Amino acid sequence: MRVFVTGVGGQLGYDVMNELASRGHEAVGSDILDSSSFEKYVKLDITDAEAVRKALIEIKPDAVVHCAAWTAVDAAEDEENIEKVKAINTQGTENIAKVCKELDCKMVYISTDYVFNGQGEQPWDADCKDYAPLSVYGKTKLEGELAVSSILDKYFIVRIAWVFGLNGKNFIKTMLNVGAKYDTVRVVCDQIGTPTYTLDLSRLLVDMIESEKYGYYHATNEGGFISWYDFTCEIFRQAGYTTNVVPVTTEEYGLSKAARPFNSRLDKSKLVKNGFKPLPDWKDALARYLKEIE
Repeated sequence: MRVFVTGVGGQLGYDVMNELASRGHEAVGSDILDSSSFEKYVKLDITDAEAVRKALIEIKPDAVVHCAAWTAVDAAEDEENIEKVKAINTQGTENIAKVCKELDCKMVYISTDYVFNGQGEQPWDADCKDYAPLSVYGKTKLEGELAVSSILDKYFIVRIAWVFGLNGKNFIKTMLNVGAKYDTVRVVCDQIGTPTYTLDLSRLLVDMIESEKYGYYHATNEGGFISWYDFTCEIFRQAGYTTNVVPVTTEEYGLSKAARPFNSRLDKSKLVKNGFKPLPDWKDALARYLKEIE
């Protein structure tokens, strides 16, 4: 299978490329950067519809895994960035979906719990349509979802949350840096969800494109729902830090420009129902990740 992957300079795209190669698939990566560590790579601006069409027509992929996105949630709220965020997350996704339709190839679109309003305590069902994004990031990712689902039949829309991986910045790396500098850290305790290790997620995404079980899915690691405070405590425990962690509410913490969802619980039962293997426990994922970054 020939697979085109966008956003290979990021955490997830990088892992998807390696997972595809490990299974013997032909993987072609792309990003906005001039060069890449991957042998087969195309520099691509997904907001340029003609460039997207040219690249995909030449490559003729059997599937596209679309990982590229604007993910700087707070910066997305800045007036000067809003159109740029929309161009990447909405228009860029639509550009890819249109060519996938033309080529009759599968598409995976990576989305987020931010498409919901983040209220309540009930886990969000994968097929729930009660969208009410609270931020520019959430709105543009939802628009990307709607573009994919309206244009294509052969699609997987996979919502994830609290992502961490080797290739880029993430919450774990930030906490390890902060925990090494300070005796005490304040961490939000009223936002609830589950982390997602991109290495584990990449395996699931390749499982998906090897199938024809299309539709909406939720995918995070297993192990139950936790707060950012709980996550930090476990990061420090496994890393051997003695840093004191103080739980605070979102209101007490302040700082964020974009509204954060309190409820990031994602119901992943559809994965098992459709025969996909769930991701491992998040504590196990954290342990493996910490060994990788030692």
